Amino acid sequence: MKHLLTLLLLSTLTSSLHAQKAGKEKKLVHLTNSAGITKDIVFKQTPEGELKLHFFMPPKADVSIAVQKPCVVFFFGGGWKSGSYLQFVPQAEYLASRGIVAACSDYRILSIHKTLPDKAVEDAKSAIRWVRGHADELGIDPDKIIAAGGSAGGHLAACTALVSAYDAPTDNKSVSSKPNAMVLFNPAMNIATLFKERATSGTPGITLEMAEAITPNSFVTKDTPPAILFFGSEDKLKLGADEYRQKALKLGLRAEMWVAPGQAHGFFNKEPWLQVTARQMDVFLTSLGYLGGEPTLKLPPDAPPLSRE
Repeated sequence: MKHLLTLLLLSTLTSSLHAQKAGKEKKLVHLTNSAGITKDIVFKQTPEGELKLHFFMPPKADVSIAVQKPCVVFFFGGGWKSGSYLQFVPQAEYLASRGIVAACSDYRILSIHKTLPDKAVEDAKSAIRWVRGHADELGIDPDKIIAAGGSAGGHLAACTALVSAYDAPTDNKSVSSKPNAMVLFNPAMNIATLFKERATSGTPGITLEMAEAITPNSFVTKDTPPAILFFGSEDKLKLGADEYRQKALKLGLRAEMWVAPGQAHGFFNKEPWLQVTARQMDVFLTSLGYLGGEPTLKLPPDAPPLSRE
């Protein structure tokens, strides 16, 4: 079946399957020994079912400090049709151990909810709005919210910052869905271009209009938040991110690009790249003032380096 959902991010299935397999076998990688507080909260009721934010809170001793904390919301990959919040549990646990409130978000996907990417974008924006709208009760600084994700999830994180279409009718529009920073692991940024190149005929439900409406690269402005992007050098989706970065830099925006030489799509899911990218994410967030001190994540002596472009 030749449609956008199949062709756009076919390789992202690998990353989502890794997450699902890890969850079933209880073999998730842990980047920290610190056991934070976890809780699940329903943030949205949809016609296809409820959606949850899976929270990883800073350790109890840190929670007692009366200081509003940054919050990161992770969106999993899987071509908008598969995947699980479990994918970013390692990164969420680690950032929680460093003092950030971390959440891994559900959103509607084709395999479970029979929905298209427009609903995924809507849900991602709802998740950011919910977090910001409940900042006081969660001890979150509403001006330090980070949208993060990988592949299709990276695309959704970028959409929360850039795309104006597909707001949920039930969302409180007075609360912004725009994050203050982005952490993007091999995101799809040029959806319209990919649609034109890859979608031929028989594309049920997906239209060029939808593809154009959810193309982050089309909506870069001087108000776009700072971003860090991770890519394997062999990932074809990097072309769209290069386009994004060029637009961002022309506007004087911060858009860091870190590349893993010789690596393909989804490289960040496997060790030691999991640790390498997580540590660089820490450095980026520290530079924004969202974290303090040195990263607590120690890399093995033979850890491969990322290349900055």
